[in-house]
Amino acid sequence: MNPYTLTFMASMMITGTAIVATSSHWLLAWIALELNTMAILPLLTQTHTPRTTESATKYFLIQTAASTTLLFASTTNAWITGQWSINQLTLCPTNVIMTLALLMKLGVAPVHAWLPEVMQGASTTMALIMATWQKLAPFILLYTISNNTYTTLLLPLALLSTTLGGWGGLNQTQIRKMMAFSSIAHLGWAIATLTFNQMLPLLTLAMYIIMTWSMFSLMQTTHTKTLKDTSTAWSTTPHAMMMLLMTLLSLGGLPPLSGFMPKLLILKDLVETNLAFTATAMAITSLLSLAFYVRLAYTTSLTIAPTTTTTKINWRMPPNRRTMHTAATITLTTMLLLLTPILALC
Repeated sequence: MNPYTLTFMASMMITGTAIVATSSHWLLAWIALELNTMAILPLLTQTHTPRTTESATKYFLIQTAASTTLLFASTTNAWITGQWSINQLTLCPTNVIMTLALLMKLGVAPVHAWLPEVMQGASTTMALIMATWQKLAPFILLYTISNNTYTTLLLPLALLSTTLGGWGGLNQTQIRKMMAFSSIAHLGWAIATLTFNQMLPLLTLAMYIIMTWSMFSLMQTTHTKTLKDTSTAWSTTPHAMMMLLMTLLSLGGLPPLSGFMPKLLILKDLVETNLAFTATAMAITSLLSLAFYVRLAYTTSLTIAPTTTTTKINWRMPPNRRTMHTAATITLTTMLLLLTPILALC
């Protein structure tokens, strides 16, 4: 793609998210969401393969359906109440429809099936953008209307997302699909306490973005896309494989890594809100996600193939990438658990 076109599309995508973050009018927020969607479509198809074209088409259809539903809900609310303000979403039917539309844009269960297919068809860089940046705009809107959102709607969907996110990733061999199901599971944790503790969803989303950025940066450094690639990359980049091991364990939520912090605080908040059954169920379903993270960690760093192909012959070119951002995100991925007592008091 032409560098000027690439810069223009990236600027449109950033501008759309910024407008959503600063708008208080539903129509302006809808226009910004459409601007964001139309900007990312050329970026998805810049490799010109049938698989990326299919991925962009699926993404366009799903986002169009979600945006149409969002526009219908906001128009209906404005027609009945006479208010276009985002904070004035007080009607029960429009509130539920709007919440489901935003959850569809995020890729939260049960409207999640498009996300693994789109991320698998995209390039590694675009899959990273889909898993991180594209979550910001709909999550901002969902966060804005959280005071009017129903807990009885979000909690079952959060539990369903953590279950299907872990269950769906168990039988995957493609790392991008695994990360898509990881996104579904983490977003389930993020929306679990959205209606009664508005700090924890932001913390969970921030930690998820940091850990996912670390994961995709290491995937680009080591040129790994499948489980088979991870099992043969140790001989070329052993230091990156060790960092990948720590990132995977942090994504799984194992102490003493940073990924344990948001899950611990969310479980603590759920128990204090007399939702011990939901907390127990979410803790159990997180073991499903942990299972495929540990399996990937096992093939990545805990075994060495008993052949000379991976132990003596470097059949790949050594990576030649700047890794400053990787080092920064790896540090945050592994060492933020110490902040848990401070955040628990907030």
